[in-house]
This record gives sequence, structure tokens and C-alpha cells, in this order.
Amino acid sequence: MRRREFLIGAAAVSASAAGWQSGRVAHLLPAVSDRRLLLKTSFTEPQEQAPLLQLDSRRPVAGRKGDTRGLFWSFDVDGLEPSRRYTLRLSGARGKPLCDDWPLRMLPPPSDNPSRLRLAIYTCAGGHEGIHDEQDRPAFLPLAVRRRFLERILSFEPDALIAIGDHVYWDQRSSIANRGRHRNEQQTRLAGDFHRSLPIFGTPNEDVLLKAVGPQIAALYGTLLRSTPVYFVQDDHDYFDNDEASDALVTLPPDAFMLRAGRATRRLFYPEFLPDEKRPDGLAGSFDFEPGSRQAECYGTVRYGRLAEVLIYDCRRHLSLTGPSAGFVPSTTEQWLMDRTAGKDTRHLVHVPSIPFGWSAGKWGEWYADILDAQGKLTVARPKPYWQQGWRNQHDRILQAMSANRDRIPLLVSGDLHSHAIGRIHKSGVVDVSAHPPTVMIAGPISTGASGWPSAARNTLAQSAIGLEMDTRVPVVEHNGFTIADFSGNEIQLRLFGWKEGTPVEAISTLGPFHTETLRV
Repeated sequence: MRRREFLIGAAAVSASAAGWQSGRVAHLLPAVSDRRLLLKTSFTEPQEQAPLLQLDSRRPVAGRKGDTRGLFWSFDVDGLEPSRRYTLRLSGARGKPLCDDWPLRMLPPPSDNPSRLRLAIYTCAGGHEGIHDEQDRPAFLPLAVRRRFLERILSFEPDALIAIGDHVYWDQRSSIANRGRHRNEQQTRLAGDFHRSLPIFGTPNEDVLLKAVGPQIAALYGTLLRSTPVYFVQDDHDYFDNDEASDALVTLPPDAFMLRAGRATRRLFYPEFLPDEKRPDGLAGSFDFEPGSRQAECYGTVRYGRLAEVLIYDCRRHLSLTGPSAGFVPSTTEQWLMDRTAGKDTRHLVHVPSIPFGWSAGKWGEWYADILDAQGKLTVARPKPYWQQGWRNQHDRILQAMSANRDRIPLLVSGDLHSHAIGRIHKSGVVDVSAHPPTVMIAGPISTGASGWPSAARNTLAQSAIGLEMDTRVPVVEHNGFTIADFSGNEIQLRLFGWKEGTPVEAISTLGPFHTETLRV
């Protein structure tokens, strides 16, 4: 594979305004806990020998090759000092630096009492610049615009960043992919076709994956986030299809090809979740690439001392279709969520599922039975095909658990619906949580183009789900943007930042919040 075919433009965006030199590095995305670092990186040309990562004066650690060509490497370093700011050096096997050194700080230990935490949160960052809609408009914002959002986020100096789903849009079989054959034909021209019966690595599928995904992730992030810990959770499109169900096709849970493609994307481009002492190692999606790795792909934790804990969960990979007993997460994962939600060892606890609580667009893969009628309004007067009552049951149990812990602010942040919104749920059907109502919100997308909004696809904005009594704080608004969440002893401050296409791009660099919500115990 030639260098230009791998990551178009990645190297060009890797250097910071301060003159940081990316050298041969195409992208860097780190995740940390209090004692462990996991770094995913790629290079503009294959590395024949394992590159080395050194933290301060520690002994260098050799990278683990992710692909068959030696373009992708990961570094897993344990036994680090909590809260310490390390200087990282990436070098070739003979010690020659591959890029400039850079700093990265570990998280505080579970026993520590930090006074503040700042998180940046957004959704739906994916999209290939070569894809256009039926009117030949770009289907996604240009990478340069998306990078402006990332640069604005970094100007707030967040302690960590959470990216909620849809890092990749490359649907294979759903109606989006096959709309007039338009999308599939473009994808074939740009990257070729997947062979669903073959493995990803060591087959022509590997080349297709790199051409499809590289320009959506590595070319977007480059090395911008090298000093900011990141936590990526996958959603439906990250398994290479939209959530859809009919007698002809049910896209989820992922079939064998979707699972291989989704896992390969994470393996190459962004970190798995690091272990946490309060999260069982055996939850679905846990695995061992190497003995003792204890990494997890689907369910993760950001633990920031005794101040805050964030529970991140993929609602797609292990969803079940078993009627009243179905769930978007398995029972063992739900038990972990319940145990942590009832806990008393952190001041704040936040749920971050990949799909929203509170709002519906009438899609199949939602917590709610709502479906759109001919007028674009939500209804439950007719059944939603293949929807599972157990999904709503699990939704209600999570709400009840959040409301039951009166010592914490019940907060849930999600993505998926290409919008910003905030509300407080008081009742869900007969489930009354009004004594301590959970706040739910959608974090805001950063890549959605004109044809990607729910209102464009379904002729309606996302709406409050039927059967909920909800105090709407911010009605659904379709624009690109992000959320900055600040945690302190007794409050959480949420600042929502939004920008509409057609507004000067330069405005993103000084973007201020259009809404601030302060939650207190």
C-alpha cells in the first residue's frame, strides 16, 4: 500500500500551532487510568521493527503490531505513578525519534480527592470527505471544520475526552447504504468492496478497511489529542451498518463480518478501555490480546479519584432480541451498572450509553416503541417491527437505580441523534422517579452534514419519547457542537456549544456556550 493511499492529509494536520513536529507519525490517541497507559498510533510508512515508547527515564516499551504491514502499533504500559505528568518519546528500533516528545498526565488514584474534573463530550464525528448525498452535496462536514471543533475543545484544557459512537460511516447493507445505489457506488470507488466471508487482516479486506476508515479517524485526529486521554464507545455505524430491522434484514446484533470490522477498527485506531477495580474483567467484550491485558472493548470506566466515575457502555454489540427479557446490554453488564450506581465511593457518577434516554426519532434500535406515522409524529398505535419490550424494561431499571441514590446528581449523557438536548425525566410509564429526577442529555455531533440530520432523513426532529414525563430544559436542536462538563464537590456544570453550517467557519474558534445548565445535589 502506498503512503498516499493510507491516510490522505493525516500528516498535514499532525503538527500543532506551536510547531510540534509529527515526523513519521500519522495519528496518536492515548487512554490512561491512574496507573496504566494504552496508546494507539499509526505511521505514514510501515515500520519493519517494533517502535519504542519511553516515559521519562523508564525502560522503553516495544509496540505491538496491529496490522499486517506495520503501519499500526499500540503501546500498553502498566505500573505508572498516579497523577504524574510524563514526557513521552516515540522512537524507532535504533533509537531515532519518530516525532517530537510530548506530555501526558495520568489520572488520580481512587483514594485521591481532586477538586475538579473537566470532560469534553461529543458524538458522530465520522464521515469520509469523498461521500456525497443524492444532490451531490458533501454528506459530512469537511475535516478542516471538524478539526476546528477539536481545537476549540482543546482550548478548554479538558482532563479527558469522551467520543460517543459513529466514528465511522461506511454502511454495507442498510437502506442508507443502498439508497439509489448512490452511497455504495461511491464507497466502492473510494476503497473497494468488502468480502464478508473473509477475515479482515491478511486479506483484501484489510486494504478496504484502511482506505475506508483511515480518512475518517486518523486523518481527523492526527496528533491533536496526544496529550488528552480519550475514551471511544462504539455505536451502530461503527459496526458498518445502520440500526434497521425488517423481514428482509435485521442489522443488529452484529453478524460475524460486522464484528470483525468493528473490532479491527478499534484495534487499529483507538484505545480499548483499561481495567478498573470495580468493573468485572469478564463482562461481554472483554478479551486478552496478550495474557493479562484485561482490556475491554464495550464497557469502560473513567475513574477520577473520589470525585467522579463515568460508566461508558456500548448498546449495540450485545443487544438481545428475546422479548421481555431482552436488553441493550447483557444482564451481567446491567448488574455492574446497578452496583456502581448504588455505590458511595465517588461524589459523582455519570452514565454514558451509546444511545439516548429521553428522545426518539422513531428508529428501530431505540429504548422506545415509538414509530413515525405518515405525518412524521411519533406513535405507538402500531407496533414497531422487531422492537423488544425488554429494552424499555432495562431503561426503566437504569432510571430507577439512578434516582434511588439520593447522594448523587443523577446524570446520563448520550449521542447518536445528531443534536443537543437536555431534560429531566420524572416518570417513565408507571415508573415514578420524580423524587430525584435523572437529567438526560444529548452531547452534540461534530461532523453531520445537511443530509444527515434526523429531520432530513425522517422529516422531523427527534422528539420526546411517548410515555415519558420530562421537564425539557433544552429542546432538541440540530447543529454541530459539543459539551464541556465541569465536576466539582457539589455540582456539575454543563456547557453546550453549537454551530450551524452556513455560519462563518472562523466562529468555531471563539465559540461560546449557547446554554449552561448547573446541576446541584
